Amino acid sequence: MRSIPHIAAVVGCIMAGTGLARADESAFLKSMEGNWAGKGSVKVRITAPTIRVSCKFKSAATAVSLALDGDCRGFLIFSRHFSATLKFNGSKYSGSYVGSATGPAGLNGVRKGSAINLGITWAKPVNGDRTAMMTVEKNGDDGITLTTTDTDLRTGEAVTTSRIELKRM
Repeated sequence: MRSIPHIAAVVGCIMAGTGLARADESAFLKSMEGNWAGKGSVKVRITAPTIRVSCKFKSAATAVSLALDGDCRGFLIFSRHFSATLKFNGSKYSGSYVGSATGPAGLNGVRKGSAINLGITWAKPVNGDRTAMMTVEKNGDDGITLTTTDTDLRTGEAVTTSRIELKRM
């Protein structure tokens, strides 16, 4: 039988590890706070041509959340408002994304290294189904890349439907 001090030490280590994970996540999220601008590409549908876009985003962060809000424009044919809110709880992220004409989408995922990898559940079918993937990746001190991929149901291949590279302003 284990002693009470041994159990207390194990519990203490677990609690300390949880605190370190939260502190690490807090620093990571807060490092993405600020004003961002950049360029990228967007496909309205998997089969549509790629549109070059210019974007501006503002982000706000707390110890356990990140909110991105911005606009992208491409020529005269594309202008869209994008936003995402993420909340960190334990070891996972969840939140919502607005940027598709179908309405708000759910986000769920985890961070691996400098990237938050998220599954998207659209409000209505997009490209034949209701799922896609989004990655929010921190690039050094002054860069964020936002990438959305979807599966072409005809071929089974992953298609990048948006990739926006942002730099701190």
